[in-house]
Amino acid sequence: MTRLETIIAVKDVAKSSKWYQDLLGLKSEHGGGNFEMLADKKGSVILCLHRWGEHDHPTMADSSRIAGNGLILFFRISDLQGIWSNALRMNLEIEQEPHLNGNSGQRQFILRDLDGYYLIVSE
Repeated sequence: MTRLETIIAVKDVAKSSKWYQDLLGLKSEHGGGNFEMLADKKGSVILCLHRWGEHDHPTMADSSRIAGNGLILFFRISDLQGIWSNALRMNLEIEQEPHLNGNSGQRQFILRDLDGYYLIVSE
Protein backbone atom coordinates (compact mmCIF):
# COMPACT_ATOMS: atom_id res chain seq x y z
CA MET A 1 0.00 0.00 0.00
CA THR A 2 1.14 3.52 -0.72
CA ARG A 3 -0.02 6.40 1.46
CA LEU A 4 0.87 10.08 1.33
CA GLU A 5 1.52 11.90 4.61
CA THR A 6 1.72 15.60 3.81
CA ILE A 7 4.16 17.76 5.77
CA ILE A 8 3.69 21.53 5.80
CA ALA A 9 6.05 24.16 7.22
CA VAL A 10 4.55 26.38 9.93
CA LYS A 11 5.75 29.22 12.14
CA ASP A 12 4.48 27.76 15.43
CA VAL A 13 4.02 23.98 15.54
CA ALA A 14 2.14 23.89 18.86
CA LYS A 15 -0.27 26.67 17.86
CA SER A 16 -0.93 25.12 14.44
CA SER A 17 -1.37 21.69 16.02
CA LYS A 18 -4.06 23.03 18.35
CA TRP A 19 -5.71 24.86 15.41
CA TYR A 20 -6.01 21.65 13.34
CA GLN A 21 -7.09 19.61 16.37
CA ASP A 22 -9.81 22.15 17.22
CA LEU A 23 -11.05 22.42 13.63
CA LEU A 24 -10.90 18.80 12.46
CA GLY A 25 -10.90 16.81 15.69
CA LEU A 26 -7.44 15.40 15.03
CA LYS A 27 -5.14 14.25 17.82
CA SER A 28 -1.43 14.63 18.44
CA GLU A 29 0.65 11.54 17.69
CA HIS A 30 4.07 13.13 18.20
CA GLY A 31 4.06 16.60 19.75
CA GLY A 32 6.96 18.98 20.18
CA GLY A 33 8.17 22.38 19.11
CA ASN A 34 9.69 21.34 15.79
CA PHE A 35 7.49 18.54 14.43
CA GLU A 36 3.98 17.20 14.93
CA MET A 37 1.99 14.31 13.51
CA LEU A 38 -1.79 14.72 13.56
CA ALA A 39 -4.00 11.64 13.29
CA ASP A 40 -7.68 10.84 13.02
CA LYS A 41 -9.60 8.79 15.60
CA LYS A 42 -8.39 5.55 14.00
CA GLY A 43 -4.74 6.59 14.37
CA SER A 44 -4.10 7.27 10.68
CA VAL A 45 -1.76 10.22 10.20
CA ILE A 46 -3.58 12.95 8.29
CA LEU A 47 -1.11 15.86 8.41
CA CYS A 48 2.38 16.60 9.70
CA LEU A 49 3.56 20.03 10.82
CA HIS A 50 7.21 21.06 10.61
CA ARG A 51 8.75 24.26 11.94
CA TRP A 52 10.31 26.51 9.31
CA GLY A 53 14.11 26.25 9.18
CA GLU A 54 14.52 23.05 11.20
CA HIS A 55 16.49 20.00 10.04
CA ASP A 56 17.89 21.61 6.86
CA HIS A 57 15.05 20.59 4.53
CA PRO A 58 15.61 22.77 1.44
CA THR A 59 11.91 23.45 0.81
CA MET A 60 11.35 24.50 4.44
CA ALA A 61 14.36 26.75 4.91
CA ASP A 62 12.96 30.18 4.05
CA SER A 63 9.82 31.30 5.88
CA SER A 64 9.72 34.55 3.88
CA ARG A 65 8.51 32.60 0.84
CA ILE A 66 4.77 32.25 0.28
CA ALA A 67 3.62 29.15 2.13
CA GLY A 68 1.69 26.66 0.04
CA ASN A 69 2.10 28.14 -3.42
CA GLY A 70 0.73 25.42 -5.69
CA LEU A 71 -0.72 23.40 -2.80
CA ILE A 72 -4.31 22.83 -1.66
CA LEU A 73 -4.93 20.87 1.54
CA PHE A 74 -8.06 18.90 0.68
CA PHE A 75 -9.79 17.28 3.65
CA ARG A 76 -12.62 14.83 2.96
CA ILE A 77 -14.65 14.55 6.15
CA SER A 78 -17.86 12.84 7.26
CA ASP A 79 -19.36 15.71 9.31
CA LEU A 80 -19.30 18.87 7.21
CA GLN A 81 -21.76 20.72 9.45
CA GLY A 82 -19.79 19.87 12.59
CA ILE A 83 -16.50 21.06 11.10
CA TRP A 84 -18.23 24.19 9.73
CA SER A 85 -19.54 24.89 13.26
CA ASN A 86 -15.96 24.54 14.57
CA ALA A 87 -14.73 27.02 11.94
CA LEU A 88 -17.38 29.56 12.92
CA ARG A 89 -16.68 29.12 16.64
CA MET A 90 -12.96 29.63 15.97
CA ASN A 91 -13.69 32.79 13.90
CA LEU A 92 -11.48 31.57 11.04
CA GLU A 93 -10.52 33.25 7.78
CA ILE A 94 -13.23 31.90 5.46
CA GLU A 95 -12.68 32.01 1.70
CA GLN A 96 -16.03 30.41 0.75
CA GLU A 97 -18.94 29.35 2.93
CA PRO A 98 -20.49 25.90 2.50
CA HIS A 99 -21.68 25.39 -1.07
CA LEU A 100 -22.20 22.63 -3.60
CA ASN A 101 -19.18 22.02 -5.80
CA GLY A 102 -20.66 21.58 -9.28
CA ASN A 103 -17.77 19.39 -10.43
CA SER A 104 -17.70 16.90 -7.56
CA GLY A 105 -21.35 17.14 -6.53
CA GLN A 106 -20.19 17.44 -2.91
CA ARG A 107 -20.75 20.20 -0.37
CA GLN A 108 -17.60 21.99 0.74
CA PHE A 109 -16.20 25.16 2.27
CA ILE A 110 -12.83 26.82 1.89
CA LEU A 111 -10.65 28.59 4.45
CA ARG A 112 -7.08 29.57 5.33
CA ASP A 113 -5.02 28.25 8.22
CA LEU A 114 -2.73 30.24 10.53
CA ASP A 115 0.11 30.21 7.98
CA GLY A 116 -2.05 31.06 4.97
CA TYR A 117 -2.41 27.54 3.58
CA TYR A 118 -5.55 27.09 1.48
CA LEU A 119 -7.87 24.34 2.79
CA ILE A 120 -10.88 22.77 1.14
CA VAL A 121 -13.10 20.87 3.57
CA SER A 122 -15.46 18.58 1.66
CA GLU A 123 -18.00 15.82 2.24
